[in-house]
Amino acid sequence: MPDPLVVVIVDDHALFAEGLQLLLSSRSGGRVTVAATCTRGDEATALVGRHRADVVTVDLALPPTGGLAVIREIKRSYPAVRVLALSGTEDLGMAERALRAGADGFVSKTSDPDSLVPPLLAVAAGMRVLSPDLLTALLDSSRQPDDGLLERLSEQERRLWTLIAQGEETAQIAVALLVSERTAKRLVSSLLHKLGASNRIEAAALAGRYGMADGPGAALAQPR
Repeated sequence: MPDPLVVVIVDDHALFAEGLQLLLSSRSGGRVTVAATCTRGDEATALVGRHRADVVTVDLALPPTGGLAVIREIKRSYPAVRVLALSGTEDLGMAERALRAGADGFVSKTSDPDSLVPPLLAVAAGMRVLSPDLLTALLDSSRQPDDGLLERLSEQERRLWTLIAQGEETAQIAVALLVSERTAKRLVSSLLHKLGASNRIEAAALAGRYGMADGPGAALAQPR
């Protein structure tokens, strides 16, 4: 038998953490050992390092900074540690933000308690875990562009988006928009924020769904 997985539970509800600890110990067939639990996010990273955890469960409603910040900190400090995010709801936006923060899986705390063991073992094995309903919702959301996005962008921002989609560098963007490179960088950063894109590659991929990568006339295109 391989060594049991070392798990740390980070949850602001001590009763839930205790119940999850008992569940993992009794239903995992000896494959899991819970090394520690804590109820505050600012204690989590140190606890993970101290116990050399393989997997951490993180409640997204943690005080004082919230679970997303805890996930980022754990992943920054210990990239190999696997993180399973838990939430009291099946909120689509929260699930997406947790995955973007570095979580390897997302499970609702409203699920049947017995169903929490397989996701944890799957995450430990290197898989990404999401409930079927939530995965379907995420896929459907990604297939449906925001019809009002283009209307919220200025003419300059739509032109800038087209330039980014065409792979133009900052210097070329500055020339095209008749601004300094410093201003061009600021405009790009502002546009990425409005698009909800973390970088130019994501913005370019998103542009394809709006017809923004098709040339000068693309700024007036409608979502596909």
